[in-house]
Amino acid sequence: MLNSARRPVIAYTTLATYQTEFWAEVALELERTGTPTVAISFDDPSTDLLRRKGLRVYSATNAERNPDTSDASFAALAARFTIGSADRWFAHERVAFGLKSTVELRRKLTLALALADRALGDVGREASVELVQEVGGFLSVVGSWFAAQRLGIRSWFIEPSFFRGRMFLSDHGFGAPVIPAGEAAVSSDVTQYLDTTVRQQAIVVPRKDSHHYAAATRKVFNARNARRLVEKLFDKYVRGKSMEFGYIGHHAATHLRMVSNSRLLRRHYTSPDALGRFVYYPLHVPGDMSLTLRSPEFLDQLALVDYLARSAPPTHKIAIKEHPAMIGALDASAVRALLDRHENVALLPPTTNNFVVLRACEAVVSVNSKSGAEAALLGKPVLVLGDAFYGDSPLVERVRLAELGARLGDILAGDWQQPSRTQVESYFERVWRASVPGELYVAERPNVATFVYGIKSRIISMPEEC
Repeated sequence: MLNSARRPVIAYTTLATYQTEFWAEVALELERTGTPTVAISFDDPSTDLLRRKGLRVYSATNAERNPDTSDASFAALAARFTIGSADRWFAHERVAFGLKSTVELRRKLTLALALADRALGDVGREASVELVQEVGGFLSVVGSWFAAQRLGIRSWFIEPSFFRGRMFLSDHGFGAPVIPAGEAAVSSDVTQYLDTTVRQQAIVVPRKDSHHYAAATRKVFNARNARRLVEKLFDKYVRGKSMEFGYIGHHAATHLRMVSNSRLLRRHYTSPDALGRFVYYPLHVPGDMSLTLRSPEFLDQLALVDYLARSAPPTHKIAIKEHPAMIGALDASAVRALLDRHENVALLPPTTNNFVVLRACEAVVSVNSKSGAEAALLGKPVLVLGDAFYGDSPLVERVRLAELGARLGDILAGDWQQPSRTQVESYFERVWRASVPGELYVAERPNVATFVYGIKSRIISMPEEC
């Protein structure tokens, strides 16, 4: 549902300088075209940047850093914002930042709720407000969403679409984007995109994440990251700035472990050509919110692969491949133990093109990876376990974990009706229409203008032009 022609204030959250450099350009473009903005900043250097640009910003810079997080006080806060069990919302930062202290997690959520509630409440008394955020499991994002819900403010989440240069913009919470049902006449844009993608075997890599698609060694030992490390250390320890992503030691240690893990696993790689008949499980980014919040029961992916190896027919191997953006993120000793325990499990080289693997496999099992959608595009049998945007697609089949082995066996024995080309194209046309043009964190002028048009076309009544 779209708002009336009245233009609201667009509120947005920012958690780091690289985000703010983009959001500042977006805000200036929104303001130039008649839509006022307000930032909710959880990062002191970002607050400084926004203020230098002359943009309105609410910041936690001067907030009370040690709020009351006792059981009674936090229970009252949770009730006020109808949070329910906070442990669900703590899961992402426990994984992402290695945080074990419940007191620290309560403190972070309390501060986020207070800042967002104050900012949205103040602006909401002046005008209508729409909150726009990148989807994520960080407590700043979570707290801002709960504050918006308490105030009756519509909250939008942005995430990359299946299509390059487009994004999903959803207003139904942290769940996967919903693709409207029905038939859709297929446009030439979609047909051309799908044909080109299949022909070129082009995986979807959002530009904001492109620097992650590199070997672990190159990601750690490069001038860009060294410069960023020095800047963050200076901001935190010399300038005394507070940063949402200020867990510098944990971040550095994680990436050094990735280097070690990637080197230890190299000797265990098997080419897909050497596998014979196999089922493919594409490993998700460990600790991504698509697992921590959308499908938390599958957070331990190696446990899921262990179950799949014990459930699959003996005629097929189970092939797994690390996500190319996070090579080395899985513990090498745990992966090797899995390979030692199951002779029917094989680890593919992470640099193998996903379409090569998808063409060679006989079925795909996915929690909610985009690989599942790519497999559906190729007409492969896809069994979906989690909360995926394509989970209700007629091209795939959603199954419960207890049904996985039996259903997989039936499919591999021939119990699968391959969708027609018309069905495939019609579904992806609906995915196209459910998305809007633009990409997050690409601050180049053409994309900023496209991004602004994209969010306005969904949030504010505008004629569709792109």
